[in-house]
Amino acid sequence: MAVGSTIEWTEATWNPVAGCSPVSPGCHNCYAARMSLRLGSMPNKTGDKYGGLAKKLRSGRPVFNGKIQLDYDALEAPLSWRLPRIIFVNSMSDLFHESVPMSFIRRVFDVMNRCPQHTFQVLTKRPERALEVATELEWAKNIWMGTSVETKEYYERIRLLQQIPAHVRFLSCEPLLGPLPRMPLKGIHWVIVGGESGPGSRPMQGTWALQIKEQCEKKGVPFFFKQWGGVRKKETGRELEGQTWDEMPELEYSGGIERQRAL
Repeated sequence: MAVGSTIEWTEATWNPVAGCSPVSPGCHNCYAARMSLRLGSMPNKTGDKYGGLAKKLRSGRPVFNGKIQLDYDALEAPLSWRLPRIIFVNSMSDLFHESVPMSFIRRVFDVMNRCPQHTFQVLTKRPERALEVATELEWAKNIWMGTSVETKEYYERIRLLQQIPAHVRFLSCEPLLGPLPRMPLKGIHWVIVGGESGPGSRPMQGTWALQIKEQCEKKGVPFFFKQWGGVRKKETGRELEGQTWDEMPELEYSGGIERQRAL
């Protein structure tokens, strides 16, 4: 239902929804599609949840096929977590996918609003739908809303995100596939940057990451450098200009990522 995470900017993942469909170049080497194929082969409830949601193309590249699975058993999992956590919502899907019913989105938000001890990070490539339904949802301070921006052609996602009444709005520039000059950062509270990882990964240039970091510094926006990526991402590491950049917005509870790293 929910597991600890190795993703550097979160502590746990919660997946009441599984499955997705590609919408932009950032989806080309989707890690979630690759993982879904692996999980779908398991002879248990996990296999039932993820089976049939992704396929392999003739090239061997995994891709989501557009099918969505709603996991009602996982829906209330965070309510049982007493220790505060930073939770990435739907790392294996997109809460605002067009096939996720509004009634289910409301239930996910209801759970998040009932868990003030946690911080929920909702990330979408469909901010247009998130904005469309935003007034129908309750945005507690612990619900962060983000969108993915892989190239400058997707700046419109930022402009849509800026209109959503979340307490914290963030950008995930991962996989970073090109330079992002003159980013519209007004009303943005956090920026994550990372290269693409896994088979067939496309390289990220250091100048692209530094350009974003400089813009964040000028605007006073916390900057988080997640990884360089590549087939062996552990070898390429996380340092940019000789150091790691783990800046984050202030959490509603004490500890957060630093508490998790100390465990």
